[in-house]
Amino acid sequence: MTARRHRDARHPARRVVLASRIFAPEAAAATFRLTEVVRALVARGAQVRVLTSAPPPGQQARDATDVPGAAVRRAPVLRDATGYVRGYLPYLSFDAPLAVRLLTTPRPDVILVEPPPTTGAVVRVVSGMRSLLGRRVPYVYYAADVWSDASESVGAPRAVVGLLRWVERFALRGARDVLAVSEGVAERVRELGADPVTVVRNGIDTELFTPEGAVPGAAPAAPFLVYAGTASEWQGAEIFGAAMHEVIEQVPGARLVFLGQGSSWAALQQIAAELPPGTLELRPLVPPEQAAAWQRAAAGALVSIRPGLGYDFAYPTKVLAALACGTPVVYAGPGPAAADLREHGLGEAVEYAVGPVAEAMVRVLRAHPTPDSERSRRAGWVLEHRSLARTGSEAAGVVLSTTGAAGRR
Repeated sequence: MTARRHRDARHPARRVVLASRIFAPEAAAATFRLTEVVRALVARGAQVRVLTSAPPPGQQARDATDVPGAAVRRAPVLRDATGYVRGYLPYLSFDAPLAVRLLTTPRPDVILVEPPPTTGAVVRVVSGMRSLLGRRVPYVYYAADVWSDASESVGAPRAVVGLLRWVERFALRGARDVLAVSEGVAERVRELGADPVTVVRNGIDTELFTPEGAVPGAAPAAPFLVYAGTASEWQGAEIFGAAMHEVIEQVPGARLVFLGQGSSWAALQQIAAELPPGTLELRPLVPPEQAAAWQRAAAGALVSIRPGLGYDFAYPTKVLAALACGTPVVYAGPGPAAADLREHGLGEAVEYAVGPVAEAMVRVLRAHPTPDSERSRRAGWVLEHRSLARTGSEAAGVVLSTTGAAGRR
C-alpha cells in the first residue's frame, strides 16, 4: 500500500462529504486546495464523497485521475456569462438541490463546506435536520475570504449586505471548526462569531507547477507577461492592461497574455483594442497543467488586489503558482503576499497605481531570461513554505479531528 493510500488508524473509515460548487477540473484557487484536501483525506483512510457541480462547457471531468479514491457526484448548475458559478441565481441553482443531495446521502461523520455563505447555511440547516434523526453531523467551514465584507466594499445595497452578513454569521457560528487561509481572515471571522478558527494557509501543487516542463507552442515569440486566473472587480487586473501603454514605450514588442475569465473581461477587451494589435491577448481559462506551461514560459506573472474592497488580507494563489514555476511576480496592491515578495526577493511588489505597476513590469521584462539559479530559488521557497501537500494534510487533520464530536458547541 502506497503512502498516499495509507490508512491512519486514528481515523478508520471516517465518512467525509465535501460540499462545493467548484471542484476539479476548474482552474481556481479553491479547486487546487480542495483537491489536495480530498487526496489527504483519502490517504488517511477516509471515505470521501464530493457533492459538486458539473464542469463548465468545454471541460471534461477526470475524477479518476484528479481525485483517486473519492466518489465525486456532479449535478447541473447555472453559470454566468463567463462560465463561472457566480451570482445569486447560480448559487441558488447549486444550494437548493444540495439540501436534497445531503439529506439523501448516507450520513457522514463530518461535512467540509466551501463558500459562498449560502452553501454553509444550507449545510447548517441540513445538519440540524439530521439531528432529528440521530446525532448531529458536524461541519467544517473553509473561509477563504469574508463574503459580506467584499459585498459591502463593491457597493452592494445595504439590505443585501445585511442579509449576506446574517447568513455568513449563521454559517460560521454553526461550524465545529472554521479553516481560515490567513491571519487576517481568521481575525475577521472571529469577529463574526466563528470559534474555533484554525489558520491553514493556501498552498500550490509543487508537482504540477515546476520550473521544468512543457511550454505552450502558442506563446508569443517576444518576451511576455502573463495573468492566469479569474479577473474580477476585486482583483482589478485591468491595471496591467492600462500600464501596457507605458510598458511598450520602454520595451517595444512586449506582450501581455490573459488566461482566464471574470467581470473585468469587457474592460480588458476595450483596453486591448486601444493598444497595437497583438500587444494584449485574451485567452480563455485553461487547465492547471497548461497554466503552469504559460507561467514557466513568461518573463513574469501578474497578480493584483484592488485595495479597500475587503480583500486586503488575501494571499492570491496566483502568486504561489508563478513562483513554483520559477517565474518572478509583479504584484500590485496590499496584503501579506507583498511582504513575502519584498522580504525574500521573489519579484516586484508595488502600490496599485499605473505608474509604479508599469515600472515594475518593465524591470521584469528587461531582466528576462531569469537565471536558472534564481528560478530554482523561487521554486524552492514555495516548496519549503507553501506546498499544497502540506496545506492539504493540515486541513484534512482539522476535518478528521471533528468526527465523532456530538452536539452544538
